[in-house]
Amino acid sequence: MELDGAAGSSALEGDVALITERKQTCAHFSSIAGCDLAVAQCYLAENNWQLERAINSFFEPGVGSPPKQVTNLTPSPSSETMPITLSDTCIDLTDDAPVVIKKTPTVENPPTSKQEDESHITLLTWNVDGIDQSNLAERARGVCSYLALYSPDIIFLQEVIPPYYDYLKKRAVSYTIITGNEDGYFTAIMLKKSRVKLISQEIVSFPSTVMMRNLLVANVEICGHNICLMTSHLESTKEHSSERLKQLRIVMQKIQEASPSSTVIFGGDTNLRDKEIDRIGGLPSNILDIWEFLGKPEHCRYTWDTKMNNNLKAPYTCRLRFDRIFYRAAEDGSQVVPQSLDLIGTEKLDCGRFPSDHWGLFSNFDVIL
Repeated sequence: MELDGAAGSSALEGDVALITERKQTCAHFSSIAGCDLAVAQCYLAENNWQLERAINSFFEPGVGSPPKQVTNLTPSPSSETMPITLSDTCIDLTDDAPVVIKKTPTVENPPTSKQEDESHITLLTWNVDGIDQSNLAERARGVCSYLALYSPDIIFLQEVIPPYYDYLKKRAVSYTIITGNEDGYFTAIMLKKSRVKLISQEIVSFPSTVMMRNLLVANVEICGHNICLMTSHLESTKEHSSERLKQLRIVMQKIQEASPSSTVIFGGDTNLRDKEIDRIGGLPSNILDIWEFLGKPEHCRYTWDTKMNNNLKAPYTCRLRFDRIFYRAAEDGSQVVPQSLDLIGTEKLDCGRFPSDHWGLFSNFDVIL
């Protein structure tokens, strides 16, 4: 049926408004789910353009691909773009039984399957590259295999996205999880409930960031010690060195401001180059870089290494120590002392890729009462 005159004009305006509204809804869905606009449109159309229902469908356990009607969006096994989902092949992080993965990582000081020794604290920091949608579900399961194997008391994660966070909440129920944001991509701190008591938490903003970066802080009690935990993902790329150093100064200030009775441990993807540390005159005298404190072990010098890690298929070789752990001792005589540092995530998964384009850093601390 054709419309003419005012009625036709009104109908046209209504169509334009509807198209505009749906484009905005697609953009909103894409931001929340970390997917491209085509996938967003697919899920929204399947759910009558109701955003909340479409998001629930995207994150719903058992959903492995976009609706079947849109066949050209179905991912192939070699280029998986599906949301992270739960399946029988997922590793259950709450299982006390030893976890077996096909390729057991080689470390100098392998952990036991349970960390109940009050004389030790274990910590992992890892940029899990959640913004890379390729093989995301399999890579997330790979990360969780390592978490289950090592069972760290404290976990710092960077580049977490909403579906990744949703996955962790369902599987890592033995951990308390706090995040530095709720959408886009963000950092997270995971605390083993049986070992770590959360006292308080704080998000410190980076006023001039253009990459949604901040500092996540958690004050905890573990093994009778007060520890201030911090993680961040400092501004990326060489071009943003100035902003990165501004953020580093904020981190150093927060470490210095922490209670003197608390040990402070910062871990994260700093994106720092050694010459940038030199530009600010080095770290404050009471703040240690754990890798340097332990004698600069060569086996864990590089955490972002395109020579060994081909996830990005970079046409260049770049070997840098982006991921770092800083430490400030408490002043009351009690000590939590770094003892070892190892890389994890260095074994390829069945998909032919590593869990992340970064290696994780696993650290062991002695507790001296």
